[in-house]
Amino acid sequence: MTDAAKVLDLSILPPDYRTAFEALQATAARVSELEEINKRLEHLVAELNHVVHGKRSEKLSEDERQLAFEDLQIAVAETEEQKQDQATDDATPKRKRVAKRIRGNLPEDLPRIERIIEPDSLVCPCGCGKMHKIGEDRTERLDILPAQLRVLVTVRPKYACRTCTDGVTQAPAPAALIEGGLPTEGAIAHVLVSKYADHLPLYRQSQILGRSGVNIHRGTLADWVGVAAFHLRPVVDRLAENLKTSTKLFMDETTAPVLDPGRGRTKTGYLWALARDDRGWGGADPPGVVFTYAPGRAGENAEKILHGFDGTLQIDGYQGYNRLTRPSRKGGDPIRVAYCWAHARRKLKEVFDRDGSEIAAEGLRRIAEFYHIEGEIRDMGPGQRLSARQTRTVPLVSAFGDWLQKKRLRVSAKSRLGEKLAYIHRHWDGLQTFLNDGRVEIDSNSVENMIRPIALNRKNALFAGHDEGGKAWGRIASLIETAKINGVEPFAYLKATLEAIARGHPQNRIDELLPWNFNPST
Repeated sequence: MTDAAKVLDLSILPPDYRTAFEALQATAARVSELEEINKRLEHLVAELNHVVHGKRSEKLSEDERQLAFEDLQIAVAETEEQKQDQATDDATPKRKRVAKRIRGNLPEDLPRIERIIEPDSLVCPCGCGKMHKIGEDRTERLDILPAQLRVLVTVRPKYACRTCTDGVTQAPAPAALIEGGLPTEGAIAHVLVSKYADHLPLYRQSQILGRSGVNIHRGTLADWVGVAAFHLRPVVDRLAENLKTSTKLFMDETTAPVLDPGRGRTKTGYLWALARDDRGWGGADPPGVVFTYAPGRAGENAEKILHGFDGTLQIDGYQGYNRLTRPSRKGGDPIRVAYCWAHARRKLKEVFDRDGSEIAAEGLRRIAEFYHIEGEIRDMGPGQRLSARQTRTVPLVSAFGDWLQKKRLRVSAKSRLGEKLAYIHRHWDGLQTFLNDGRVEIDSNSVENMIRPIALNRKNALFAGHDEGGKAWGRIASLIETAKINGVEPFAYLKATLEAIARGHPQNRIDELLPWNFNPST
């Protein structure tokens, strides 16, 4: 109640005046509520801008940024709904907020369940008889059902002759990946995708199945995964062979914690990612990635994985790769390396964020010029990219090199900035590789993006239970991630591939099972 209402006795007013005054009070209260809602919306928008553009945003991981986006967008939607609700007059029906039009995002092949809603009566109000249909309005809404479990019952009748005793005729049992086992290949594919693409550990999957009345121990699910990993090994091996026929690849490694039963804790294993991604210059070879588990980070692991590969390797500055460039390299000729400018940039960014160094800021500004050119020539052919780099980028990189040497003389080599400048100096030759080859990227961000799901799975599953579990993790993740970057739905691909393997797909046609050759219609 307003202060005026407290002083004024409304009962002494005529009815019409009292009604008008009460309406005015209600309007004032509603305006005050809307002002508060607008203030909250302004605050949320400011928070979103801070996540996107604020200096601290670079310190957030991709997952943390996405979580911030989600929660802030939820709050904005809630406030918008409150604003719409409050803005509607109490005496009129509530008008629902108009949703964003996303009907075009509903695939045509999704099943449509039609509900026809007829009026209560088709008799014309004027009494002239029954009305006839002149048109209709159709609206589509997305409906989601929880995962449906079903049982496939296979019946194989037996036939015998009443006259002779020549035997019984019966159709053979359909092929199955696990003979006499419980799961179909589709069920196994679902477990694989849930664990390695959706990051649901097996014990959580077991709990989800239990809520539907199907009690399957996680040990049983683990058996299914192990069987699938074994049968998918030839496909992954062939995928790796295919990648190594390229003349340019990416490589990176990420930690894969593995349980160490002897010590009762985890040890650090590594998943080495070998990737091809020629989309930046329109290359004909499809993108792909293979993850190989190794118990350590020694460079000899990279040497084994790259056996048979000759060409250019895009990598970060990890010293373990140095052995690949030597004449003594095993498994091929010395590899030409292309170092990553994104890593060089991060070194300077670390110093700038901590100390506000003007030298680091100048280095970041110069590197930004390289990236500006790269943004303009992306998706062009290798010849056009090379020409643009030779004309525009080479002078900038040369000037950066001169600037780098001058600043190294002014800065203590033991300081944080001195260490970062020394890092760039040590990798200077490899940082210039992209200037002489239009197929080479300026950084290794492509492979870093491909290994991000590994980090998500690591966060959710905590660790692999054994070194062999790490190998299965890498093997199945290879097929899932390669399917994803080729626009192939992983579940459909794995289901069809496991079914083909169960039917005895010939080894000499293994290329047909590679993710980029998957055709849903077959």
